[in-house]
Amino acid sequence: MTTDKSGRTSAGILLWRSRNHRLEVLLAHQGGPYWVNKDLGHWTIPKGEVEEGEELVAVARREFAEETGHELPDTPLIELGEIRQKSGKLVLAWAARGDLDAATAVSNTYQLEWPPRSGRLETFPEIDRVEWFRLNKARRKLKAAQVPFLDRLQTAIAADR
Repeated sequence: MTTDKSGRTSAGILLWRSRNHRLEVLLAHQGGPYWVNKDLGHWTIPKGEVEEGEELVAVARREFAEETGHELPDTPLIELGEIRQKSGKLVLAWAARGDLDAATAVSNTYQLEWPPRSGRLETFPEIDRVEWFRLNKARRKLKAAQVPFLDRLQTAIAADR
């Protein structure tokens, strides 16, 4: 496994489906007060950090379930490779064909002192919502560094036809 200088590596799943002969992908919006008013360029694939010794695909599957509340369908995975985000974090991704009702997605939570320096811990969802997007819109919503995953998915699906 390749890691960045800080050792931060995440693994995730890009769920996709075909609707009316158009490719759609499921993206996640980060939860919590820092992300409330952020939209374009701030969505992500469901993913999470890999700890030393963990198997990458297992982490990607676990994180998908934790962040959506849905188990990943038992379907073949398409390896999408890796990208490096602006923060330096390395992200590895796989794509899976499947469907889920985005309205039923429920994420795990985390605690944060909020407001800052208040001494109060508040609980927030790690992901506050997931939505299906066609590729053109997904390109605008997704973090710029993760957009190559969309291109790789599109290429892999086209080659499979």
